[in-house]
Amino acid sequence: MATAAAVPAMAEDFPSDTVNVVTHAGPGGGSDITTRMMMRNTADHIDQDFQVVNRRGGSGAAALMYARGQEKDGHTVLLITQSHLFQIAQGKVPVEIDDIVGVARATLDPQIIAVPASSDIKDLKGLVAASKAKEGGLKWGTTFVGGIDHVAIHNFAKKADGMPYTIVPFKGGGDIVTNLVGANVDVASLNYAEGEAQFNAGELRPIAVLAEKRIDSLPDVPTAHEQGIDAEAATIRGFAVLKGVPEERVAILEEAIVKGMREPGFVEYLQSGGMTEESVVGREEWNAQIRRIYEESRVALEELGLL
Repeated sequence: MATAAAVPAMAEDFPSDTVNVVTHAGPGGGSDITTRMMMRNTADHIDQDFQVVNRRGGSGAAALMYARGQEKDGHTVLLITQSHLFQIAQGKVPVEIDDIVGVARATLDPQIIAVPASSDIKDLKGLVAASKAKEGGLKWGTTFVGGIDHVAIHNFAKKADGMPYTIVPFKGGGDIVTNLVGANVDVASLNYAEGEAQFNAGELRPIAVLAEKRIDSLPDVPTAHEQGIDAEAATIRGFAVLKGVPEERVAILEEAIVKGMREPGFVEYLQSGGMTEESVVGREEWNAQIRRIYEESRVALEELGLL
């Protein structure tokens, strides 16, 4: 009886202090903005302050290590992306995938395959044909070797009949877009917000959305599925804690954060980036996706010789 009575008391007392949300991005980065938008809209659903803790370095490794050193009491929450899972798969941090406990997914930002407006490629059939006709395949603009878009390109190429490709790394999405518009690379996989201005200006041609269904921002652009290639890829951000946080505290965080991210302010933030409120899901679906991404990425990184 004493144990049963203690559980509600613990739940009622939580959170008893500021909740720190750890992000691997610097102020103004995509993950930092997502975190701050979540906090702004969640404040009314939990009787405690949230605070951003920026821990840059190692594509998420520094953030994971910081969280690992904190008490597992629910007052430290991580903003995680695929990059964090890559660090775990590559053994760059003393954290296992089973140590990650999902709380809620925030963004599901589909990748869009785009080519310069001057390109003769109009669809995925033309893309695959052009890739096979060119020694080494077409040149894809990416951020860095072993990054989210590199893994996405590798997995897409496998589904596209083993299509050859060559990656050309750049410092960031802005550089990729600039070089794609200038036809210094043949193709790239972009998020909608990265290419929105160029899509609207007719400087880039989106030829496929790597999602289950078309996106409202580009209603005339078919999915890869519609074009006969069973491939999906997205930039995904969500919140998690490390194993050891009591179950009832995870549930309190989930309820508050999900409610906050379903508020109009956060939904408007999603829509401004070409996403929908379907991005927001609770921990059951998010945890399953975390583990699916981890396994798929681990295989891809091994095939790329990066494990």
